[in-house]
Amino acid sequence: MSAAAASSHFLLIRCPDEAGLIYKITGVLYAYGLNIIRNDEFVERQDTYFFMRTEVAGTFEPADLTEALRQVLPAAAEIRLSDNRPKRIVLLATKEHHCLSELLVRHAFQELNAHVLAVISNYEVLADLTQRFGVPFHYISHEGLSRPDHEAVVLQVLAQYQPEFVVLAKYMRILSPEFVAHYANRLINIHHSFLPAFVGASPYAQAYERGVKIIGATAHFVNEQLDQGPIIAQSVIPVDHTHSAREMAQAGRDVEKIVLARSLKLIFNEQVFVHRNKSIIFD
Repeated sequence: MSAAAASSHFLLIRCPDEAGLIYKITGVLYAYGLNIIRNDEFVERQDTYFFMRTEVAGTFEPADLTEALRQVLPAAAEIRLSDNRPKRIVLLATKEHHCLSELLVRHAFQELNAHVLAVISNYEVLADLTQRFGVPFHYISHEGLSRPDHEAVVLQVLAQYQPEFVVLAKYMRILSPEFVAHYANRLINIHHSFLPAFVGASPYAQAYERGVKIIGATAHFVNEQLDQGPIIAQSVIPVDHTHSAREMAQAGRDVEKIVLARSLKLIFNEQVFVHRNKSIIFD
């Protein structure tokens, strides 16, 4: 946004809390003749941090508005203006199709607020599915390569696309902290919500043996501790003793694809703030 910005935009602010912040911010917006369409704010009480997401309509110079806001906000304030354009994303997948196909369909019908630039996989299984949607598919085998060498090739391909976000659509490779550092708070993963109770390759078989009563999924940002990053969205569905392990796995796939799609909608619509190791969601 270098020229005068027009129409609807999102103003995203995070800073230490203090008295009068909403009054000061809305005062600047009023002085610039901007109309507030929607406003959401929250104070994290543990460390008294303030978060605000405001949808505004009108014409303004982004640099001027940002500077005016800095004049009234704490020195540590982070200010971002977004025109809510579709985000540039790359999907990583392995063999399971459910999350990838869900995102490709939503992308085809413009329901993601994103441009899927490419799919990268360490197997060729999903190439035909991807290409049916006119999306480039990159097969990068991990066979015969160390993890650093394989990740180096993946990073080279990602660099060609310059994605704003990378989505792990059931990508079944453990990523190194070095890889994750390239996409801090921009790498999204989905997995079942049995962790840490049922680890390993057969969580649904373990769940079946224990007679679980709910099946769930968790979407989160990836950090250097893998599945311990800030949680974005979760959901559960009920099951009982009549469900086989196979039926539980199918139920798990169904909830995974919906939770992943929901998490991306929140992120791409500028509804997510990451604060320490948690997320602040304005829904």
